[in-house]
Amino acid sequence: MTRIKPLDHAILILGALFLIVPVALAVMSSTHTAADIHMNALSLLPGGHGVETYTKVLTHKGGFTGEVTGLRMMFNSLVMGLGFAVGKIVLSMCAAYGLVYFRFRFATALFWMIFTTLLLPLEVRIMPSYQVMSDLHLLNTWTGLIVPLLASATGTFYFRQFFKSVPDEILEAARIDGAGPVKFFLDILVPLSRTMMAAIFIIMFVYGWNQYLWPILMTTDERFFTLMRGIKSILQVWIGAQIPDYNEAFALAVLAMLPPVAVVVFFQRMFIKGLTESDK
Repeated sequence: MTRIKPLDHAILILGALFLIVPVALAVMSSTHTAADIHMNALSLLPGGHGVETYTKVLTHKGGFTGEVTGLRMMFNSLVMGLGFAVGKIVLSMCAAYGLVYFRFRFATALFWMIFTTLLLPLEVRIMPSYQVMSDLHLLNTWTGLIVPLLASATGTFYFRQFFKSVPDEILEAARIDGAGPVKFFLDILVPLSRTMMAAIFIIMFVYGWNQYLWPILMTTDERFFTLMRGIKSILQVWIGAQIPDYNEAFALAVLAMLPPVAVVVFFQRMFIKGLTESDK
């Protein structure tokens, strides 16, 4: 019989509380008024304005144009998250497929050149990227928001390692059956890569959903504002006696957590399997 170790359980409980308490504070504080939060600080007890606050942040039209709503910002964040995830998976799989299955000179050197781009995060290359998008007149467009950041060294690395672990016998069997490169990729490698695709999808969706710096640089049109920009714009308001709408900012923060949490919960098993599975 396994012996229960109280210290181990206490450490786990403290760790769980350390992660849960800030979320609980945000959820409960969003049900209070901004004045209550300003005077009494955050609260772990529910208030009586939850329905009112969440209805307002989702449906109330605001911003400089008086047209943007929380639902619109959620839609924009969802488009960025899905665009990043799907685009990065497609490009990464194609790049890894070429590096593993097409024998050409300097393939290894080319892979390491791609891998070293991990040392160049968005902040390092943001101004050249912005200049290119400006010259192409792609500011305030979905193309300008999504396409420049689709190249992923992380995704290429994971798919390359995955493809290298696929037995050569599968490739030989596909050749004997007359499968060409495209058919082998679509009918064999893509189905085999479902768990890896799920793992990469989670990482890239959360990355795209949480983007703040790139959208704030690329968009001046409120129709393209994301939830991250909405939260920041609320907290920037401090004019005279007017205090920021803390409750609305917390409500937007809670709403911003829901889709990534849902994606992680839905793909959790496939995520773990995709990152740990080695036998195909």
